[in-house]
Amino acid sequence: MGVTWKSLVFGSLALLSIFPSFIQERSRATQAEDQSAERDAIRSVLNAQQAAWNRGDVDAFLVGYWQSPELTFSGSSGVSRGWDGVRDRYKKNYPDRAAMGELDFSDLEFRFLGKDAALVLGKWHLKRQPADIGGVFTLVWRKFPAGWKIIHDHTSTVAFPESNP
Repeated sequence: MGVTWKSLVFGSLALLSIFPSFIQERSRATQAEDQSAERDAIRSVLNAQQAAWNRGDVDAFLVGYWQSPELTFSGSSGVSRGWDGVRDRYKKNYPDRAAMGELDFSDLEFRFLGKDAALVLGKWHLKRQPADIGGVFTLVWRKFPAGWKIIHDHTSTVAFPESNP
């Protein structure tokens, strides 16, 4: 019994139908690896910001932001525009080390919007006197040749329920 042209065609079509699936799975695996590396890079910027804040260094904290007139920050006091405007906002609201307290980021969620853009949701908490404050944030990130930078920050204060010991 020989191989017919019909069996060759159907066999080839079966292989071709599997091939895109293989390529797609390989692409997903590569994308997941890339996103893991990008997630780590963004997390590294956030860790550096947290460390700078906890040293009382607002200027070092701001290194994580895009130094551009197009940078935006939205919060309870409205919208601050441009890197200088965002810096002025931080300096006004946190004039000294006591007002800054100790910063902690938590519950980070990463959503990649493309290879050079990401959205990060999370919680922030400032331990300080006379009372702690905290809330939630949404950060829009863009990857530049120099690395990931925040291009928009929307931060809100939220009263979280007290945890029982």
